[in-house]
Amino acid sequence: MCELAHATGDQPVLMSTIAERQQLSRKYLHALLTALKTAGLVRSTRGSGGGFTLARAPEDIRLSEILRALEGPLTLVDCVGDEMACDRSGRCAARLIWQAVAAAVEGVLDKFTLADMVAMKQEANTSDKIPECPLPHAATGSA
Repeated sequence: MCELAHATGDQPVLMSTIAERQQLSRKYLHALLTALKTAGLVRSTRGSGGGFTLARAPEDIRLSEILRALEGPLTLVDCVGDEMACDRSGRCAARLIWQAVAAAVEGVLDKFTLADMVAMKQEANTSDKIPECPLPHAATGSA
């Protein structure tokens, strides 16, 4: 997503370019881009001059949307997203804690956009390389 956010204008980025820069296999990247496209976060253009672009401006894409598209529900245990996953869900104190954890994670990720992440990385990056896109320090709790 950061590769696409760095693209100038609406110029599509080739999958091979993203794969090379991010050191990902084309097969794995294809799966990621398919999930992002299904979620309405990226667009693809076929043919000469084709490639991938963001479907919306980076400031309009929340990190929570990206992670949900790639990972599914942002829960650590199945019963948080699906009460039927465990026959003890209705009487489990631990489930209440996991629900609070999931809500906190979702809340933090909802506060950050793709544009925020790109800006944070650019501030920390002093080289001319295309920045990597780790989660912002505030979201991970690391210093």
